[in-house]
Amino acid sequence: MKSTSFVYATAPDADTALKLAHSAIKSGLAACCNIIPGMTSVYEWQGQVHEDQEVVIVFKTTEERISDLTSFITTRHPSDNPCVVALPLTGGSQKFLDWIASQVKDRRS
Repeated sequence: MKSTSFVYATAPDADTALKLAHSAIKSGLAACCNIIPGMTSVYEWQGQVHEDQEVVIVFKTTEERISDLTSFITTRHPSDNPCVVALPLTGGSQKFLDWIASQVKDRRS
């Protein structure tokens, strides 16, 4: 059975988030994506503190595809250093976790 994960990423706006989500689904890299607007990020970058409005994207995928999905996001993202991190799923509705695994295409597909 495939292990499932969430990949958490941010985007500068809803249009970018939607494009990334649709493309990841069509490419078989994710089973589902949740887009959460209205997040404020405060961070230090290149010696200055920034405050930006961002959009959260949660990609539901398999552990096997995390590297491919990370590359997919970072090459299409407008930022030089986008937030993309993976979180393993260690429990939950087995039926839902099985659905995620069934929707994500294997590398050889």
